[in-house]
Amino acid sequence: MRPPPAHHLDPRARTAWRIAGALLTAVVLVVVVAVGYVLLRFTAFPPWLVWTAGGLAVAAAAASVWPVPDIEWRHWRYEIGEREVDLQHGWIVVTRTLVPMAQIQHVDTRRGPLERRFGLATVVLYTAAGASEIPALADAEAAEVRDRISALANLNQQL
Repeated sequence: MRPPPAHHLDPRARTAWRIAGALLTAVVLVVVVAVGYVLLRFTAFPPWLVWTAGGLAVAAAAASVWPVPDIEWRHWRYEIGEREVDLQHGWIVVTRTLVPMAQIQHVDTRRGPLERRFGLATVVLYTAAGASEIPALADAEAAEVRDRISALANLNQQL
């Protein structure tokens, strides 16, 4: 069995993921309140069931604000070797992905609004089988990782 990959994501990922979780929680809260109002006002649905389901939905969404970003960050790792990119993430279900350099067709960096705000970027590796991502790297590190993978995969010579 291989040791886990050596590199963690940028620590600022936790804050960006918390903000994304807060936005999700706000949307869930609005939907839960609207659905709960309709069920309580216009149907004979048992009130205790509406309150219980609403409370569970809000609690699950709120978990994405506090404990989940820290846990996800702790368990997301990557490593770039000469022959493959090794990705590992997940804490309940651990996913380990090895992307062979010979299979990589192109490499991109992507930055969403929250990533731009925190100086982060995501490196996306494309193969014929699909795409794999290394999220939440510092901008400079993401550019370095992209260029290193491109060089190791000989993407410039394939043109």
